[in-house]
Amino acid sequence: MGTPHQFQEPPRDLKVTLQEKCLVFPSEQTERKSLYLSNIDQVLNFHFQTVHFFRAREDYPPGAVTERIKSGLSRVLVAYDFLAGRLRLSDGGGGGRLEIDCDGSGVGFVVASSECTLEEIGDLVYPNPAFRQLIAQGSSVDELGTDGNLPLCIVQVTSFKCGGFAIGLSNNHTTLDGISIKIFLENLASQSADKPYLAITPCNDRHLLAARSPPRVTFPHPELLELEIPTPGSIPDQTIPSVFDSPQDPDLDLKIFRLTSGEVSSLKNHAKSGIATGNQAEVRITSFNVVTAHVWRCKALSSRETSQNPDRSSTVLYAVDIRPRLDPPLPQSYTGNAVLTTCATATCKQLEESPLSTLVEIVSEGTSRMTDEYARSAIDWGELHKGFPHGEFLVSSWWRLGFAQVEYPWGKPRYSCPVAHHRKDIIVLFPDIEDEDDDERAGGGGNGRVNVLVALPREEMLVFEKLFHKFLACII
Repeated sequence: MGTPHQFQEPPRDLKVTLQEKCLVFPSEQTERKSLYLSNIDQVLNFHFQTVHFFRAREDYPPGAVTERIKSGLSRVLVAYDFLAGRLRLSDGGGGGRLEIDCDGSGVGFVVASSECTLEEIGDLVYPNPAFRQLIAQGSSVDELGTDGNLPLCIVQVTSFKCGGFAIGLSNNHTTLDGISIKIFLENLASQSADKPYLAITPCNDRHLLAARSPPRVTFPHPELLELEIPTPGSIPDQTIPSVFDSPQDPDLDLKIFRLTSGEVSSLKNHAKSGIATGNQAEVRITSFNVVTAHVWRCKALSSRETSQNPDRSSTVLYAVDIRPRLDPPLPQSYTGNAVLTTCATATCKQLEESPLSTLVEIVSEGTSRMTDEYARSAIDWGELHKGFPHGEFLVSSWWRLGFAQVEYPWGKPRYSCPVAHHRKDIIVLFPDIEDEDDDERAGGGGNGRVNVLVALPREEMLVFEKLFHKFLACII
């Protein structure tokens, strides 16, 4: 019941050999222009990686798939011309804003092979550090960039000995958020199938999230931390450490806690029963909110700081898609980052003693706070200040994005996942492998099961595990 999922030890080396490295360019001439980046985009100048695994298909051997992906990528870059561009500062010096020079420099493309089979890799849900070998990164792709300015997107196709294969994507986060990555993949799939049209026409107008003139910060923003930083003279991968790109620590214990659909339903029912009838319409008792409330309590109380100071405040950060919350709403196909961070705060004493319903109300209030005016105020805050989201830890949810629902010519992925890292300040929610086939019917996340990826020092992990089980047992 909510206990860590036991995995067979996966191979630590997938024995990957790089076979080809090149740049892929738009199949048609694109206009040379500068792409404005919003204040949300500005703080996400780092790469994130995903891997998409596919079973073997006799009619689609890896070589044929590689050629289709390469051709489809070239075609899709006509609409996504900014992916083939490069980051630069708007004034060419240290005082400008980040923008994308849509110069057609190309997207990185890497072909590789592994001596392993998919069966030998084992449970694909396991956050195997070896999956990083399926992502083109570091010195292995240095020659794809000039003056250290690597492509904003790099695609790696790795074939396995069994005939299966993986598509690994490394994207600079300024280009796309999770929702727009899903749409990009749908368009890549359509173009890999030689369809004459895109599945969804992307909206590339980042000015839709431009700050107001003059900026008007009309709300306090406790989720944002103002920083005084030196003006950069160049474009670094990451100017200041932030919770979005917190440092990796391989010495942390890493475990996956798997919640069944029944356990998630029990959490929701228990939370609902504790909320006054008159308030139930205002409190969103969603699967995400109840799981986040449960994880927040366990994470905060497992911290060494809590044992020393039970009255300390704990703040959990989580993302809210603002596309439907703006007035007028943003197009669902908006390609930029349209996700803002909100937060929930309580003392550790409250987290220990309050019923789950109270914690869910606090988490729900953080989401409800994200109105059009609040979102605009946060964007305007970024126009006036330099800073990042600030809290004790971030819940990063890949649970409902539905990457594994994308229909390629060779079928849907067996599994899609982010490349996980050992980071104490980030807890990741992601779907279970069996759930992906039912994802659309269940509104995302299949039948409701969710995996909770946690990385903590060993002593804190023992406490977290005990609390996770204890609080769940009181409800089930």
